[in-house]
Amino acid sequence: MWLGYLEEYPDYWTQGETEEELKENLLDIYSELTSGNIQNIRRVAELEVS
Repeated sequence: MWLGYLEEYPDYWTQGETEEELKENLLDIYSELTSGNIQNIRRVAELEVS
């Protein structure tokens, strides 16, 4: 089994039996999280201070 998450959305994990399935699942999660259909999504971004 493979486990993974998107760096910008660390609260949302997925899994796959193969690396390819994991990649497909990560793409599905990204589509769902960025679609605007789910409310209260927690996104993490880098903060640069200059």
